[in-house]
Amino acid sequence: MIVTLLLIAVTCAVSFTCFENRKLLDTLLFWPPGVNRGEYWRFVTHGFVHADGQHLLFNMITLFFFGRAVETFFTSYIGMVGFVLFYLGGIVVAMLPSWLANRGNPRYRSLGASGAVSAVLFAYIFMAPWSTIFLFVIPVPAIVFAALYVGYSYYAGEHRLDNINHSAHLWGAGYGVVFALLMEPRLWEHFMRSLLAPLGGLS
Repeated sequence: MIVTLLLIAVTCAVSFTCFENRKLLDTLLFWPPGVNRGEYWRFVTHGFVHADGQHLLFNMITLFFFGRAVETFFTSYIGMVGFVLFYLGGIVVAMLPSWLANRGNPRYRSLGASGAVSAVLFAYIFMAPWSTIFLFVIPVPAIVFAALYVGYSYYAGEHRLDNINHSAHLWGAGYGVVFALLMEPRLWEHFMRSLLAPLGGLS
């Protein structure tokens, strides 16, 4: 889990620095006009800055608990560098639809690792759909959590219930599943078999 810990350490270091340095935060977060004039690093760097400590803590706790299992599985196929690229790809892919929808919007800004963290989380759920995930303090099957997560994210995004980028959550989640399936096509058979045998666990 060395890569997961490294990603957490770097994200925390950059985020804490930006809490005290607004200019640096403005340089790293996702801002369409900046991207349009060639600041392409924003596609990646926005995933390493956060709005506040609570935002950072939620993302990093999720990454810690689910990144360990996903990293172990993924690195057996694509190595540690491959896992880093998977994570960075989640940051970028999750933001693309938001960029396309807001290319001409100078008021649009986005930040946070949620897209990449969703990719890790849903890759885990795809591999272990009946494992237990705690929704606050309530234990629920991972596949049920996934359905609730997708449903709420879609609803909240469509109705603009808050300032959270729910589109990034959805696209990050989809990216995580597709990446896992392309990496190991047999996961589809395993996923379907697991759904039909919820008490059987991983095989």
